[in-house]
Amino acid sequence: MTTKGARPSPDDVNPLGRDAVVSAVLTHAADLFAERGPAATSIRDIAERAGVNHGLVFRHFGAKDKLVTAVLDHLAGETAELADAGVLLPDDPRLRRHWVVLARCILDGYPVGQMQSRFPVITALIDHARSHRADDRDAALSVAHAAAFVLGWQLFEPFLRNAAGLDDISNDRLRQAINAEAVRILRGSQQ
Repeated sequence: MTTKGARPSPDDVNPLGRDAVVSAVLTHAADLFAERGPAATSIRDIAERAGVNHGLVFRHFGAKDKLVTAVLDHLAGETAELADAGVLLPDDPRLRRHWVVLARCILDGYPVGQMQSRFPVITALIDHARSHRADDRDAALSVAHAAAFVLGWQLFEPFLRNAAGLDDISNDRLRQAINAEAVRILRGSQQ
């Protein structure tokens, strides 16, 4: 809320125009999907957080499945920029958010592999793994194994920390260990 004479913050201004509405909806839907998963997030929740009327969400995206697809493709676009910059493991919060949204969508029963049209980080990782593997199939398998490993940590970190007695390890040290193991999986070498 702004006070008289103060400039409004971006949070106080409702998006106007198609591009602004679409951008706000995609951003806030991705955040909500990461927090709760798409099954526990309504179109009204997304519209309220984005500062738009829920009718605009339906107008621009249609049914919820189409919105989930649009969010997945939006996140793939963000992560494509990261992949192009060489960020391939979830050190960047945008990449981490994408992986969490992927995991939550999968757990909610969405066919992510069919909904998302491109997988830039997986593609970049396969390209990278080819230099360490015997053939394309072996490279793809190593990437699938590494992705499953990292997604597992994304989903189950609190449980894994407690069950394995790792509560005393700092977040930075844990991230370094996860990344080192993912790299070992990708390269197929012992470290």
